[in-house]
Amino acid sequence: MKTTVILAALAGLLLFTGVIAWQGAMEIGAALSVAGWGLLAVAAWHIVPLVLDALGWWVLIPAREPGFLRVLWARWIGESINGLLPVAQIGGDVAKVRLLTLQGHPGASIGASVVIDTTLGMVTQILFALLGVTLLLRHLGQHQLVPILLIGIGLAAANAVWFIYLQRKGLFAKLAKGLQKLTGGGEWLKLTGGAQALDRAINVIYNRPGQVLHATFWRIAGWLAGAGEVWLALYFLGVPVSFEEAMLLEALGQAVRGAAFMIPGALGVQEGGYLLLGTLLGLSPDMSLALALAKRVRELVFGLPGLIAWQWAEGSELRARRRAEALR
Repeated sequence: MKTTVILAALAGLLLFTGVIAWQGAMEIGAALSVAGWGLLAVAAWHIVPLVLDALGWWVLIPAREPGFLRVLWARWIGESINGLLPVAQIGGDVAKVRLLTLQGHPGASIGASVVIDTTLGMVTQILFALLGVTLLLRHLGQHQLVPILLIGIGLAAANAVWFIYLQRKGLFAKLAKGLQKLTGGGEWLKLTGGAQALDRAINVIYNRPGQVLHATFWRIAGWLAGAGEVWLALYFLGVPVSFEEAMLLEALGQAVRGAAFMIPGALGVQEGGYLLLGTLLGLSPDMSLALALAKRVRELVFGLPGLIAWQWAEGSELRARRRAEALR
C-alpha cells in the first residue's frame, strides 16, 4: 500500500507540473503577484474553519476531556500531516489519536471520536457538494458536468453508508487492520486499546444522537466557512465574486479534492478542478490556477509549522521516555 501512495504522489506531482506548464507559469505568477500580502490574510482566514472543525471533533469526546485548545492543537497537526505528507488522508488521524493518548487520555474514546468525526466529515462534505451542484444549476442551468458530479456524489454517499454500517455492526476490527497496513505500522490498535474497545466506544457515541447532531452542525459550519477563503483569495487577486459563487467553487473544489484522497494534498487534481470550475464561472485560466495556488500557500503557511510542532511533540515524548529509562 505504501508503494501505491508513493506512486499516487508522483502522479499528482506530474499532473501539477503539467497543469502549470500548460497554462504558463509566468502568467500565473503575475496573477498571484497582484494578491501580494493579501495571501497572508487568505491563510489567516483558515483559522475559522479549523476552529469550527475542531469544535465538531471536541463535542464527540466524552466529558469534553481533553480541553478544546489541546484538541485544536491536535487537529491542526493532523490536518498538516494529511495535507502535506503521503499518508492517504489517514496518517493525520492516527497522529491525532497518538498525540492525545500520549498525554494520558483514554485511547478508545479518543479513537472512537476520530472515527466518527471522520465519518461526519464524509457525510457533511456530501451535503456541501450537493449544495455546490444546486448553485451550479442556479448559475448555468442544465450542464453536462452535473450528471458526472451527481454520480460521484452518489458513490461517495454509498461509501459513507457502508462505513457507518460497519461501525454500527462492530466490524471495525477488520477496518482497523486495513488502516494498520495502509499506515505502515501497528499503532492504531495499540493506541485505541484493541478493536473491541474501539467498537464499544464508537457505539457509545452513536447512541447519543444529540451529541452527533451537535458535531454535525459544527462540521457543516466549517465547510461553509471555507468559502470565505475562496472569496478573500479572489478579492485580493482582483477578481471579486459573490459569496454564492465562492461557495460554488469551494463546494465543488472540495468534492474534487476529496475524490483524489490517495494523492497527497490532491496535488494537480485540485489545480485541474479549479481550472475547470473557474472557467465555468468566467474566470480566466491563469486566475483559476492562481486561486488554486493561493490555497496551496495557505496549506504551506499552516502545514509546515504543524509538521514542526508534530516532530517537537514526538521528540519531547522520546526524550521523556529516555529520561525515565535512565532513572530505572
